[in-house]
Amino acid sequence: MMNRKVWPVLIIVLLFSGIFWAFTGRGDAQVNINSNDDKYVKQQKLLTAIGSILEERHYSPKAIDDAFSKAVFKKYLEDLDPDKDLFLQSDIKTLAKYQTSIDEEILGKATMEFYPAAGEIYQKRLNEVMAVYKDILAKPFDFSVNETVQLDGDKIDYPADEAARKEAWRKRLKFMTLERFVDLQQQREKADKKDTSLNKTDVQFEKEARNRVLTALDRNYNRLKLVFTEDQQFSTFVNTITDLMDPHTEYFAPVEKRGFDEEMSGRFYGIGAQLKEDDGAIKIASLITGSPAWKSGQVQVNDEIMKVAQGNEPPVDVAGYAVTDVVKLIRGTKGTEVRLTFKKNDGTLQVVSIIRDEIVQDETFARSSVIQSGDKKIGYIYLPEFYADFDRPDGNRCSQDVANEVKKLKAENVEGIILDLRNNGGGSLYEVVQMVGLFIKSGPVVQVKDRDGKPITLSDNDQSVLYDGPLAVMVNELSASASEIFAAAIQDYKRGVIIGSTSTYGKGTVQKNLPLGKQDMTTGQTEFGALKLTFEKFYRVNGGSTQLKGVTPDIVLPDTYEYIKFREKDNPSALAWDQIPQADYKYSLDINWAEIQKKAAERIATNEAFTGIKKNTDWLSINTEKPYELNIDAYKKQQSILKTTVKQDDTWSKLTQPMNMRPVEVDKDKFYNNADKAKGERYQAWLKNVQSDLYINETVNIIKDIMQVQDRVTVKQ
Repeated sequence: MMNRKVWPVLIIVLLFSGIFWAFTGRGDAQVNINSNDDKYVKQQKLLTAIGSILEERHYSPKAIDDAFSKAVFKKYLEDLDPDKDLFLQSDIKTLAKYQTSIDEEILGKATMEFYPAAGEIYQKRLNEVMAVYKDILAKPFDFSVNETVQLDGDKIDYPADEAARKEAWRKRLKFMTLERFVDLQQQREKADKKDTSLNKTDVQFEKEARNRVLTALDRNYNRLKLVFTEDQQFSTFVNTITDLMDPHTEYFAPVEKRGFDEEMSGRFYGIGAQLKEDDGAIKIASLITGSPAWKSGQVQVNDEIMKVAQGNEPPVDVAGYAVTDVVKLIRGTKGTEVRLTFKKNDGTLQVVSIIRDEIVQDETFARSSVIQSGDKKIGYIYLPEFYADFDRPDGNRCSQDVANEVKKLKAENVEGIILDLRNNGGGSLYEVVQMVGLFIKSGPVVQVKDRDGKPITLSDNDQSVLYDGPLAVMVNELSASASEIFAAAIQDYKRGVIIGSTSTYGKGTVQKNLPLGKQDMTTGQTEFGALKLTFEKFYRVNGGSTQLKGVTPDIVLPDTYEYIKFREKDNPSALAWDQIPQADYKYSLDINWAEIQKKAAERIATNEAFTGIKKNTDWLSINTEKPYELNIDAYKKQQSILKTTVKQDDTWSKLTQPMNMRPVEVDKDKFYNNADKAKGERYQAWLKNVQSDLYINETVNIIKDIMQVQDRVTVKQ
């Protein structure tokens, strides 16, 4: 790849390689955590250390005082009981004595008492509600009664007493049963007359529906009892504190930190098997060809995992665990042993010893295809995240991978390129700068500022341009952070057109990982995990922040998720928007963007799919927050309208006539002759899905508009 220089290198290295954080408290007094401390003492010291880091290093720390303490109190209890169907109002009153002392616990001025006290009540209530829902589900429901239920925990209070909690549970369970009951009725209506399995009465269906609800709840609550241990409760408590500083400061326990690193690098150490949940059992869904599990010859698809052991340690019974829980147990350090107990298809048990090895998740890397639209050939690149494996000299980095995809597309003689950043939650800031440099001659890409310093500009200083043709960048509400930096730079330089929902996510902050505790030099893991800390904000080259506001596309397409409140601006702890002076930069292109926007607006306004999606989105924004009907006739009417609306959106979002899209020539074997058959099938399924994507199709039209307005878009010399 082209040799690109990004200044200042030192800052970038600190951003992503991590910094060893010695526990240093106020007055630089070191806080030691040693093996002789009991669990609560270790947790107390860890909490105090994290509190110190937040105060001293966070970009915009909130004062850790009584007001902050009250906010932690409220939020932690809501995190433990989001549906408000566990705790009673009396529990909240009992715990209220801690409302203004949590700040002292964080600052190390008081013994940690709130989280253990809340955990004790939580465990007690957990056992109680298991008995409550079992008792309620033992009796039939009457679906002829006119009543409703509110299932949004933010809109209700904790039950006044046990009777009120039981009544709340009755309504919740009635709704869950009604859902399944109506579903069974509908299956019976559609079933072939020869299918006797659905030849049952409504009384039988109602009982079956209750049993299904009981099974689902038992599975969920038994899992909570197994995996939501005191350590998990402590992590939740710490993350309540960090989340109130801002939504992106986060504590990672050691196993969670490992998962974060795996996601960023696209690599992990495991056995090379995809897992699935099948009626409560965790089974092997597929094996990666050449992986440790595949090489063992002892692991087959549909084998059920019963136990997982680390080497010679006692095995963990995974009954009741979710797939994610089992994955955490199976993954680990390269070269270490994991012993799995499988239940085979014939019912026999088999213990299989497997040595973990590196597994590359190449399906999370950039990929491309070619779209033939009339006589125009358009390149399409999908980038799921801004990944970077800085631990390996040959590790995958998204800027290099995207450059390679661009080269493949240029070899196919495409006349325009679409870069799809929808649902891309971000990643490496360094990679953004590198990637923008593929499309501009040179210049500033992003400005970053810590809480004390003046802005520093990160620039692409390479004069070469890999691709100078028509460019469209697709974004949506879930395009965040690094995606927003890229889209903003392309927009500010007028290098390409940004297409998507009314705005991107709105994350304009930079985080770094601070390892906590002693670090294993072999694995890089630290004994107490890491703190992902917000320490900078980034700004567009035009001086505006993407924080809260995100990036507003040049061309807005009606979006099915527009009504859902999950952007940065919807989080009460989000940092504020601001701006700084713009950097010194020049537009890359001379093109009549107003004409491009006008052509697209006219086409979108007359497109039945887009106008229908807009109308349905407006309707959903009003009606999805209403209470749910528990009378079967009213429920069916309510659900019929809702399902029809959602089904319409699904139908409109897919083209009736798929685009003519194919893999680039050099990647055909990856799709159609893959040694890993299951992976090849997934690639083919992905291609089939994007071929029918309404939004990609409109983006193709916009690229063609650019070609019509300008015979060839050229970069200024």
